[in-house]
Amino acid sequence: MCRNPGAGSGALGAPGGPDIISRMNVTAAARSFRDMEAPRLAQLLDAAAELGPCRDLGTLGPALFRVLQASLPVHRLALWLGDPEEIRPETVWTAELGEDGFLVQVEPHPGLVDLTRNLQTDLWIPGEACAGEGSGRLLRESGYRSWVLLPLRTPERLVGGLALASREPGAFGEAGPAYLVFLAKFVASFTLKILRLRQLDEANANLTRERDQQRVLLQITNELVEHRDPRDLFQAIASSLRERFAFDGIALVLVQEEADPLLRFLDYPTNRGHMQENQAFTVKNGPSQQAMDLRRALVFTRADLDAFEGPIPQVLVKGEGLAAMCCVPLVSRNRVMGVLSFLSRRADAFPATTVDLLSRVAAQVAIALDNAFAYEEIQTLRDQLAQENLYLQEEMDKDFGMEIVGRSPSLQKVLRQVETVAPSDATVLLLGETGTGKELMARAIHSLSPRAERGFVQINCASIPAGLVESELFGHEKGAFTGAIAPKTGRLELAHQGTLFLDEIGDLPLELQPKLLRALQERQFERVGGTRPRKVDLRLIAATNRDLTAMVEAREFRADLFYRLNVFPIRVPPLRERKEDIPTLVRYFTQKFAHRMHRPIESIPTRAMETLVAWDWPGNIRELENVIERSVILSRGRDLEIPFAELQAERPAPAPAETLEDADRAHILKALAATHGKVGGADGAAARLGMKRTTLQSRMRKLGI
Repeated sequence: MCRNPGAGSGALGAPGGPDIISRMNVTAAARSFRDMEAPRLAQLLDAAAELGPCRDLGTLGPALFRVLQASLPVHRLALWLGDPEEIRPETVWTAELGEDGFLVQVEPHPGLVDLTRNLQTDLWIPGEACAGEGSGRLLRESGYRSWVLLPLRTPERLVGGLALASREPGAFGEAGPAYLVFLAKFVASFTLKILRLRQLDEANANLTRERDQQRVLLQITNELVEHRDPRDLFQAIASSLRERFAFDGIALVLVQEEADPLLRFLDYPTNRGHMQENQAFTVKNGPSQQAMDLRRALVFTRADLDAFEGPIPQVLVKGEGLAAMCCVPLVSRNRVMGVLSFLSRRADAFPATTVDLLSRVAAQVAIALDNAFAYEEIQTLRDQLAQENLYLQEEMDKDFGMEIVGRSPSLQKVLRQVETVAPSDATVLLLGETGTGKELMARAIHSLSPRAERGFVQINCASIPAGLVESELFGHEKGAFTGAIAPKTGRLELAHQGTLFLDEIGDLPLELQPKLLRALQERQFERVGGTRPRKVDLRLIAATNRDLTAMVEAREFRADLFYRLNVFPIRVPPLRERKEDIPTLVRYFTQKFAHRMHRPIESIPTRAMETLVAWDWPGNIRELENVIERSVILSRGRDLEIPFAELQAERPAPAPAETLEDADRAHILKALAATHGKVGGADGAAARLGMKRTTLQSRMRKLGI
């Protein structure tokens, strides 16, 4: 190994020996150079005019090569800026003279690059003895026989380096150290100029980039101010960012409580169908989870995504063809809301400056989305309240098409019971056949009660599918079940401080009866999917056309709920038990529909009235109302025309039963007679009556059959 004792560590760790000159006497070298190399000096001074306009390595390198060839047999030149330890493609220019005499730009020679690693202040002209060692061997194997490395220094600092190589042996020894030192200082002045221009360009680029970033942030801020709806906000932001950075897609993933994260919004015009909005997926140990855990932006290459387990990263790479992804966590009020993911099919889509900008954008977006979701929730609650108020107003203002009409003793008895119980908060159970006016009685109780100024809320337990009754009655929380995208207020909450009317209570699913009983007893309940108890103050009125006592005995209805409902039972009589009210009802309905349809009906024929009174009306008042409506439609003159064929008036009406129990007994006996006493089976009395065998047997025992 050749060493220069005087050079120490400044000898580049490369061959040195007697050819190394450390800290030369510049004055002596210049004097020697002036005396011996005046022609070369003149050439360099003349070259200053050619080198002066150069503003970058791409123009300085070729110009310097031409200048040096006039005085030195240079076949390869390497010129770099700044610290040799940080040589990058943009800070080095290398070219060699081809066999055809033309200059060709090439990659830096590994031998010259290696020699520059420890370049400090020394001039190195290698000797033939060192050509077989290290870097010298690499250069010699490439056909070079001599080379020189010149540090380019100013009085303040090292600004770069110049490496020259020649295919001629001893090519630089003839020039002498003095000329080479002057050459280094000469080139250093132009290198410093380029370095300063480069720094100025970088500063301008940074200012431009910062200005562009501020412009993007300002644009995003304007979007945040203009949009309150989360979807509109996301689309506006995504459009701005994709236009600025040419991303392929942007996805917003939100964290959900006790559920997988949700792909809430997606802006992905070239989506291949593997990603969809409102798609829940697992992010455990995935890119999004890492970004959320570390609370900083992370960039993932295709190789990074391939390394993740799970379907989502594989879908992104293989299904969507992504080459890079940047995941930026959304943090607001020290809470991670989710991740804003930027998708690209270009591997170089996320340089550090872009990631920094995306992080700043995400910080603003997180706050805006947090506010937007709060606004969305407020809007949802406001809309829900408006719907509830509309419902309540419609219920209070609804025209039921009739008043309580009639003066029969049985009806007057019911009305006296209504007046008695209305001022209290007692639960009322209305019993009676379908169409007898149980809902009208319930409304009468409400209108006479202290709660009359509050809402009257009703729910028909038979008209709602069993799977939805609980949600309708108690409400549900967002996410309680599939399709529950927003919280819902149940009828119990709507009836707070008012009256809740449960029609067809006998059809309430058995599994919901304990929850209703608890709500009535404790005056509190939880929504479906909720855990927070909700207080409720209401008055309950229930109605049914079924025999709840028999259902209790048949274990089709809970006894404890029945006792809770049966505080004040009122039996509403069927129309056949109050025939004296039929003429009054007929005149009332005729006047009502004639006025509505603009028909000039002035009289009801006696035969028509007798026919209507004679009919036993199994559908009760509802059936009578429908018949009168059809009659008004069919009437062409001033007399009401009744469709006699429909009523079958020639059939004698059955004698009214003394009690509901007697009518029930007669009905069962008739069915048993038709089935020759057979109770069960497809052709038995139970099937004929439309009830279970156990229910029929229970009623038979109660009635003594």
